[in-house]
Formats: sequence, structure tokens, C-alpha cells
Amino acid sequence: MLEHTFIHIPGIGPKTERYLWRHGIITWKHFLSNKETPLSKARDAIVRQNLEASLENRDNIQFFLDRLRPADSWRVFDRFKDRAVYLDIETSGLYQGVDEITVIGLYDGKTVKTLVNGINLHQFESEITPYELIITFNGSQFDLPFIRRQFPNISLPPAHIDLRFFLKRLGYGGGLKAIEKSFGLSRVSAIDGIDGYEAVLLWRAYQWGDESALDRLIQYNTADIVHLRPLMEKGYQEMKTRLLSFASIQQTVPHRRTIS
Repeated sequence: MLEHTFIHIPGIGPKTERYLWRHGIITWKHFLSNKETPLSKARDAIVRQNLEASLENRDNIQFFLDRLRPADSWRVFDRFKDRAVYLDIETSGLYQGVDEITVIGLYDGKTVKTLVNGINLHQFESEITPYELIITFNGSQFDLPFIRRQFPNISLPPAHIDLRFFLKRLGYGGGLKAIEKSFGLSRVSAIDGIDGYEAVLLWRAYQWGDESALDRLIQYNTADIVHLRPLMEKGYQEMKTRLLSFASIQQTVPHRRTIS
């Protein structure tokens, strides 16, 4: 999707982007290989200059983050998915007057890493360092602010996609568990039905000596992060298909017309 994108260029909005797609200019290379485009000469020159810079920086995620609106940051996903991590936290819920992170789950699409308070949570700062993109569900309002409070000097990956709001744009509302079912995802019986409140109770049980409670809490957290991947991938494909459907629309404006 990234190389179909033109809205990161100054002066190009969604309307002009769709205008280009309708004229068969679907990617950066399509634009650059066309001697004539439906844009004015002045705008054409600006777009070409920016597209050359985009090709040179296509592995630099910060280049695109600086130019895309946050709502459009999902477009970087496919290009940078190998540098992405799916993240979810659990908290103590003010147990004994303290509200702190109890578990952080990280999933890179292949391997799950679980960081537990009192065991290895201190390793989180080094574990998050290799990634350039974080994918969460409601992380912009909960997980990431909580992490920044508990790790005030942390340097998080520059890009973040919050699936709660991204999927809502596709018509999938509600909590994570409800959306999972919409996508045909299910959980094993041992953790099916557990919610955030019960996750707090599991942590309390562990604090009182029940090791099996920690095992269930980790299993619950792992299901959260592992399910984020198919939600991201399917949502990404659905959004991409919706947008690029414009490319299949027959040209309705004479090609000689230009947008200045």
C-alpha cells in the first residue's frame, strides 16, 4: 500500500490521490514512468521530486511518519511488518493501592516473549528496542501511556497502529473479544471469557502463591497479542481493497484536464 500512496506529498489529498488512481497511475513508479500526468506542470514537478525522495527513503519509516496523518499510518504496515511487534499489557488494577504493569506480552509474528513484574519486566526496554512499529488494541489510550508512566525514560518504536480505531473505520466496533469473533477467531476454553477484571484477579491470586494463576494470566495475554496479527493483516487487506477499488473505476474526467 505504501507505494500506492500519494497523500504524503505536500498538496496531495485523498481526492487527488483517487484522481491519479482513476487515471491508471497506481504506484510511484507508474507516475515516474509517465511522461504526461493529469496534473499541472508545476504540481507534476513537485510530485516527481517527492516520489524520488520516497523511493530513496522507502526503508525509512520515520520519513513517512513525518508526512502521513496518524489516521493513515496503517499504510506503512506491509512495508515494515517484519519490524513490527504486537503488544499488550496487564495491570494490577490498584491491588494493595498500587496500579502497575504486571505482564507485558510481545509477539513479532513468530515468537512470544512474556515479561512479568518481579521476574523479567525490567528487560522490556531492551526487548522493545529492535522494533520500528507497535501494533496494539486501544494502546493509544491505555497500554502506551501506562508504559511511559512506568518507564519514564523509555524510547518506544516511532510508529504505532491502534487496531481499535483502525478496525472501527472498517465497521468493526466493540471490544477486542467481540471483534475477534467477527473475524472467526476463538480462544481455548481455559481462557475463553476472561476479561481485564478477571486478569487483575489472576494476578492477585498469583501474589497469594497460586502459580497456576500466573500461567492462566500469561495464556490470556498471549492470546491477545497473537490474535492482533490476523486482525491487523485482514484489516489491512480489507482497507487496501476498499481504497484501491477506485483504481478500477473507469476514467470519468478527460485525460487532458489538469489539476494545478
